[in-house]
Amino acid sequence: MRKYWIEITAGFVLMTVVFLAFRGVNIFPVLLLACLAGGVWFASRGGKGRMTALPGSKRSKQIHAVSISFDQIGGQDRAKQELTEALDFLVKQDEIAKLGIRPMKGILLTGPPGTGKTLLAKAAAHYTDSIYLAASGSEFVEMYVGVGAGRIRDLFKEAREKARKAGKKSAVIFIDEIDVIGGKRDGGQHREYDQTLNQLLTEMDGIHSDEAPRILIIAATNRKEMLDSALLRPGRFDRHIGVDLPDKKGRLHILRLHAANKPLDESVDLERIASESFGFSGAQLESVMNEGAIYAMREQSGTILEQHLAMAIDKVMMGEKTDREATAEERERVALHELGHAISAELVRPGSVSQVALSPRGQALGYVRHNPQQDRYLYTKEFLESQIMIALGGAAAEEIFYGGRSTGSRGDFDQAMNIVRTMVESGLTELGIIDANMMTPDKWANITRSILDELMGKTKAMLEAKREVFVQSLDVLIKEETLGGDDFRALLSRLSQSA
Repeated sequence: MRKYWIEITAGFVLMTVVFLAFRGVNIFPVLLLACLAGGVWFASRGGKGRMTALPGSKRSKQIHAVSISFDQIGGQDRAKQELTEALDFLVKQDEIAKLGIRPMKGILLTGPPGTGKTLLAKAAAHYTDSIYLAASGSEFVEMYVGVGAGRIRDLFKEAREKARKAGKKSAVIFIDEIDVIGGKRDGGQHREYDQTLNQLLTEMDGIHSDEAPRILIIAATNRKEMLDSALLRPGRFDRHIGVDLPDKKGRLHILRLHAANKPLDESVDLERIASESFGFSGAQLESVMNEGAIYAMREQSGTILEQHLAMAIDKVMMGEKTDREATAEERERVALHELGHAISAELVRPGSVSQVALSPRGQALGYVRHNPQQDRYLYTKEFLESQIMIALGGAAAEEIFYGGRSTGSRGDFDQAMNIVRTMVESGLTELGIIDANMMTPDKWANITRSILDELMGKTKAMLEAKREVFVQSLDVLIKEETLGGDDFRALLSRLSQSA
């Protein structure tokens, strides 16, 4: 309630004045006293009339000294190279002045969450020896018209004052989630954050090369397509740098950085961990190392073993283990379902299974973790069809042994339909090259049913030939609950030969 005391007090006073006027009381002296009090308060505030505290003032004091460097950020070599090249315009001011180069005003960092955009902004301040101030886009949006615009002005003013006070030649202002205030203007109702965006554009236009100290705006978003074109034009955000998910080399670099202060066992193969963490962001990889250390502490181990990191990957990917107890019938169905996924994966992509588990984790009663041989960025029709067959393997196994499916296949079908959508939008189906926006719901249903029915038939025929393998490996999985990829492949090879 404390944060709303001004609004509550103002409402109470206004209602009191209206009530007194209604009762015929002379309210002129009350209004006169209120005006005098307001004038005194306004003068004591320096004439600025700010309604709330300056955003980032406490934060900027906390982040006054930025010590992180680009060397401490892993997995973003290309982004770091692009950023340092852009920052050289701020560092080498004499050289750019001789060549007549227009100084840079803004840098936009785009990419998924957890990829290190905030860390790059802090490293940029360290690289340029600048004052660093940070704010989130949501801090500028208020119900009061003009408050956000005022906060933008105060933020730029504070950056200049702090830079002068610290004897710095430049300041870096980092605005996270800039899409909150920088969204596209539709020309409709004038919104509060439209005024905030207009003020930001005005401030960026006011940044000149002869100003001291220089101000550089670094903004971050994972929704670049939502930003207004006026914000993205040259002369405002001059550089757009993509901060993508790291590849295997980048993931290995990040893991090594976060392992520097942790007692890793000599047997730990971080390259293997990097392979198994395909698609992880830098934040997720940091969490993997942290959770691995927690598992080691739980087991009172003096060092972090590879099994601890493997469990940490499962936790980050799917959540913590749950205490749900399934019946014997459910465990058998789940085991056959997961064996369907695992056997399908080994038949269409040998060596891809990393682990088969029968333990509940997150919302899953069991799972198969896959180990991609290499990072892929382009996919063929054959590869995508094999992915669909792996996703359908669980439901196919249930149909073979139980004559029907269960609700456990829901997530698998969602994954399969998303792959079908990718195939359609990439022109990899019988429809050829087609605009997905012109597809009606009936057309989507027909093409999805056609592809999935065909691949389900192939998957069932493929698994039917391995029925004996299912029967003999079922008891092993139920007893062990978890099978590593190598153990599963050895079991599969042995049972296939005996069958």
